[in-house]
Amino acid sequence: MNASVNLDQVWRPLRGPFQRWPNGADLVIAALSFALTLLLWSRGGEDGGIRIETLADVATFACAFVGNFALLWRRSHPVTVHAVVLAASVLTHLGSMTDGVFALVFSLYALGRYAIDDRQSLFGMLAALAWVATDLLVLGTPSVGSVIAAGLVLLLWYIGRRVRFRGEYLRVLEERAAALEREKTAGAERAVAEERTRIARELHDVVAHQLSLMTVQAGAAQTVAKSDPNAAAEAMTAVQKAGRQAMAEMRHLLGVLRPTTDGDDLLPQPGTADLQRLVAQVREAGPTVNLEISGNLAGLPARLDLAIYRIVQEALTNVIKHAGAEATATVSVERSDHQVDIKVRDTGHGDPPEQTETAPATRPGHGLVGMRERVDKLGGMLVAGPLESGGFEVHAVLPVTEELP
Repeated sequence: MNASVNLDQVWRPLRGPFQRWPNGADLVIAALSFALTLLLWSRGGEDGGIRIETLADVATFACAFVGNFALLWRRSHPVTVHAVVLAASVLTHLGSMTDGVFALVFSLYALGRYAIDDRQSLFGMLAALAWVATDLLVLGTPSVGSVIAAGLVLLLWYIGRRVRFRGEYLRVLEERAAALEREKTAGAERAVAEERTRIARELHDVVAHQLSLMTVQAGAAQTVAKSDPNAAAEAMTAVQKAGRQAMAEMRHLLGVLRPTTDGDDLLPQPGTADLQRLVAQVREAGPTVNLEISGNLAGLPARLDLAIYRIVQEALTNVIKHAGAEATATVSVERSDHQVDIKVRDTGHGDPPEQTETAPATRPGHGLVGMRERVDKLGGMLVAGPLESGGFEVHAVLPVTEELP
């Protein structure tokens, strides 16, 4: 931020005085124009001076003053200022046969540079051209200078118009660049938010599953601690194993948030190859789980492979938490040519999971929500709800496409 501010401070002095001090510059231009007008009149007089003797002379001098110092508003009201300058030039010329006011040169440029309405700008230029042509060709003697003066009117207005178009073009480019920068920043923020959501979902899956196993095993150890110390020790060993695995998976997930070093050896993400180990862990917690795999699950895209594992993991976590240790669960993973069909069905009669397709839960959680987000991102379908015969079923269908990384 400081570097950008310093850069702006370096470049700002390179702007001209008309941009850095617009009001002061306009005051200088108005004073200079008035001085040049008086100089033009004095050189055109017979005695080389300016006389203010009659009321007409006072009116002419006042018209010249108003016409020149109207340039102070040439940026905000270019059309009105040009009309005032043109009227002052006509009145001073016809009133005392002077040479008009010099401010017409600046008002023509301002008309082209600052006028928003193209028609008003063009009409103002044509009015000035008509007056100059009338003055030089009708009231005066036609000459080469007359043609040059008419061309000067067109040139001043055209230069102002080209400068305006150039400024508008640069402004559009700046706005487009700013919009692209905002879009880039918003895209980066969305990417960060999506990554945080993904990591939070992964952490939920890991922690919820492993803690459910640890809770069940610890409860079993407490129950049989007095009657069967060996079984209690085995249960606590399972708790220790589940805790270590949870820590390992959490280190892997949190490792993506830290810069990697040469000594970092991150563990691979779990996948379908780990389903047997997952089912074995759940069996140790109490429920009977049967795993059925049809088709070749090797070579699946990484995102799809991880999603299958997480869906089965979360569904089995719900079995542990809600169906009870006496429940029986069946995990079916079937791969066809273009999709993978996943079914996790249990026979429990406990509390329903966090939410179903048919009715919202009274205690909302993140399990089915996380599964549904995974399935939606992969373009699949998820149906979860209680069975008529009792129990609960999670059914997901994930397409197998080459676009998945």
